[in-house]
Amino acid sequence: MKIGMTYDLRQDYLDLGFGEEETAEFDSDITIESIEQTLQALGHTTDRIGNIWKLTQRLVRGDRWDLVFNIAEGLYGVGREAQVPALLDAYQIPYTFSDPLVLSLTLHKGMTKRILRDLGIPTPDFVEIHSLQDVDKVTLPFPLFAKPIAEGTGKGISTTSKIANADELKARCAHLLTAYQQSVLVEAYLPGREFTVGIVGEGEQARSVGIIEVVFLNGSDKNAYGYSNKKDWVDNIQYRRVEDQTAALAVEYSLAAWRGVGCRDGGRIDVRTDVHGIPNIMEINPLAGLRPDYSDLPLLCNFWGIRYIELIDMIIKSAQARIPAPPVMHYVPQQQGI
Repeated sequence: MKIGMTYDLRQDYLDLGFGEEETAEFDSDITIESIEQTLQALGHTTDRIGNIWKLTQRLVRGDRWDLVFNIAEGLYGVGREAQVPALLDAYQIPYTFSDPLVLSLTLHKGMTKRILRDLGIPTPDFVEIHSLQDVDKVTLPFPLFAKPIAEGTGKGISTTSKIANADELKARCAHLLTAYQQSVLVEAYLPGREFTVGIVGEGEQARSVGIIEVVFLNGSDKNAYGYSNKKDWVDNIQYRRVEDQTAALAVEYSLAAWRGVGCRDGGRIDVRTDVHGIPNIMEINPLAGLRPDYSDLPLLCNFWGIRYIELIDMIIKSAQARIPAPPVMHYVPQQQGI
C-alpha cells in the first residue's frame, strides 16, 4: 500500500522564527523517521508529504495515495488539527486517526466537556472565561485549575495553574487571555491520582492498549502534568503500570468517552481522580504523539508489552477498515446479432 505522510516538522517552524513553546506540539525528525521506517518494515511504500501547504501543492499536482498517515497538528485556529483531514476528505483520500469534527471538538476543552457531561461521563465542573469580566461570575469553590481552552502538550499549564483564591484566579486568567489569545477553561481542581489511557480502534472495535499512572517526582510541579513536566519527563515524572480497581474504572470511562465522541484508530485519554477517588476525564487526545522514546502513547505500550511496530500496525489496520472496496466488475456478454 502506498502511504503518504502528513506532519508538521518542528524545525521547519523554528527556522521561520516561531518560538519553543509555540512549536511544542510539532514533531521531530526522530518521530517522522521512526514512523516511516516502521511503515516500510510493515511492507508499505511511503511518501513524505509534510505540512498542509506542501499537501496542497501535491494535491494540485495530481498526486494521490492509498492512505495518508496524518499527524499534522496545524498552526492557526481552533480547527487547526482538522485542516489536513478536511482537505483529504475533499479529495476522497483515506487517512489515519479522527475526522475533522472530532479533532476540532477535542481541541476545544470546553466543548469536549459538554459532550462528556451529556454522555454521563465524570469530568470536573467548569466555566469558560472569555474576558476578565467573566472572572467575577465564577461561583465554583476553590481550589480551581485554569488553562488555555484549546492547547495541547501541557502549554499554558504550570505550578500557577492551581488557584487558591479570587485574586489568583483573576491574575492567572489575565495572563492566559493575553498570552494565548483565547478563552480560558477554569475547572474544579482534581487532587487525586493521574492516569493516561491508551486506546486503539474505532467504535465497538476500540480497546485499551494499557494504562499507566503518572507519578510526580520531587522537584517537579505536582499540581499538573504541564509543559515543563512533559518536556523534562525523565527528571520529573515516573510512569507506572497499574491494574487496580481505580485504574480499571479509568479505562472504562475512557473507552466510553472515546466511543461517545467518535475517535478513531489510536490516541490516549488523560484522567485524574477527584476527592472521592472517582476517575474524571480531563482531556481526550485523538492525535497523540508517536515519538518512540518520548511520547506517552508508545511509552505506555512498552509497559504493556506492545512493541512500536505493533502499535503502528494496529493504527493502520483500523484505518484500512474504512477504505472502500474497489467496485466489483461484472462481465456482461454482448448479444450476438441474429
